[in-house]
Amino acid sequence: MDAKASGETAASKIAAAIGEPARARMLYSLMDGHARTSTELAAVAEVSSSTASVHLGRLKQERLVSVQVQGKHHYYGLAGRDVAKVLEGLNVLAGSGHNGLQPRTPSRLRAARTCYDHLAGAVGVLLHDRMHALGWLRADAAEDESDYEVTLTGARALELLGIDVEATRALRRRFVYGCLDWSERRPHLGGALAAALLKAVLKRRWVAQEPDCRAIEVTRIGRRELSARFGIEI
Repeated sequence: MDAKASGETAASKIAAAIGEPARARMLYSLMDGHARTSTELAAVAEVSSSTASVHLGRLKQERLVSVQVQGKHHYYGLAGRDVAKVLEGLNVLAGSGHNGLQPRTPSRLRAARTCYDHLAGAVGVLLHDRMHALGWLRADAAEDESDYEVTLTGARALELLGIDVEATRALRRRFVYGCLDWSERRPHLGGALAAALLKAVLKRRWVAQEPDCRAIEVTRIGRRELSARFGIEI
């Protein structure tokens, strides 16, 4: 089997693993970055515990989920940011036709949510746009067209939020780029800088994450600060 055929076979196995509805529900429930037990994932997928174990075994086999053992408990999470990116991309593709996917999306998820470890939804897109408008970010001509570079003005502003830009840049992952938002059909920020930004606004209590859900709520403090620092009115 040549390399092309081998790659196509591997891709088809991954697609089949994601494509089963119960497994898809499990995967999307893990998009908030929180690990869950097989019992919790069985409830999400609406299947029995034994069936959930079989599904999780398949997802682990295809390297879509990872598992951590703590005592008697096994905690499952997405196997990495690349898996989250694929799932987000599938949502974009699924909503690109006329099947009504977007209108059925809960309003709180369309407003603000996590995309694995960064901020997505309308608020995430607004931040993306305002950071460009304020001159904090610019396109990085040396890299992919969706990659950005932080300007000196942006670095100073981000450091005031408690983000160490150079330390974030040194992490072994893509620095900052435009990640297509599946509900807004426009980019929000992705990458290490976006993850650092979400951590910063959570720490400052500008936003709060709903338990066991991807939804993000902008707090009263957050509305005030987003207006003062970014010119964003929520």
